[in-house]
Amino acid sequence: MHTELLFRDDAYLQTASAQVTGVSERGIELDRSIFYPLGGGQLGDTGFLLRENGEKITIADTRKGDAQDHILHIPAPGMPQPEAGETLSLHLDWARRYALMRLHTALHVMSCVVVAPVTGGNISPDKGRLDFDIDMALLDSAKIETGTNELIARAVETETVWITDEELDARPELVKTMSVQPPRGAGRVRLLKIPGIDLQPCGGTHVKNIAEIGGIRVVKIRSEGKRNKRVEIILAPA
Repeated sequence: MHTELLFRDDAYLQTASAQVTGVSERGIELDRSIFYPLGGGQLGDTGFLLRENGEKITIADTRKGDAQDHILHIPAPGMPQPEAGETLSLHLDWARRYALMRLHTALHVMSCVVVAPVTGGNISPDKGRLDFDIDMALLDSAKIETGTNELIARAVETETVWITDEELDARPELVKTMSVQPPRGAGRVRLLKIPGIDLQPCGGTHVKNIAEIGGIRVVKIRSEGKRNKRVEIILAPA
């Protein structure tokens, strides 16, 4: 069952209403959702669904279903189950999501400071990291931190750009991440554009202006193998 991805058009939506289209041991399916599913290194959203009778269904995770744009909302153990056709109020754990958005956008900016193929990445609410295929001697935490924060200080507005699968095939340089290929199958691919800084495929959630990141700190650089040099960051304290 197709889910209308409300977060794709507005990552700042914190509440919405939706109708239950299915319930199974895998999770709750809705006709529309503000919950981002695990993907592209970004963790799935959490929060709760509120029934009309006042019952709260805590959502512990969000995952992709079997079909394109199909989302499964996974309840915490012991939660009541809604019924198909029921209308629910959706409530996002906004503090957690916003931290993910800031860190995810920060990693895009950092990927323009460390110029090397990206071999992996992960974003959690408290930290983010990218793995690079680069010589360890070329990674300097102070330079990466300063360079990334200087770009963030430009306070550039982010943009969503859509191109066709064929256009992406003709521009392979846009794909920086070797381990995660852009989602295909819908005929078009979503790109995050940070004018003058970065342009690359990404289906994740991001801040409207990179100034919202505030700043980052590089907390760890280590080798994870011959082709994986990991740079781990956190958001700088306000």
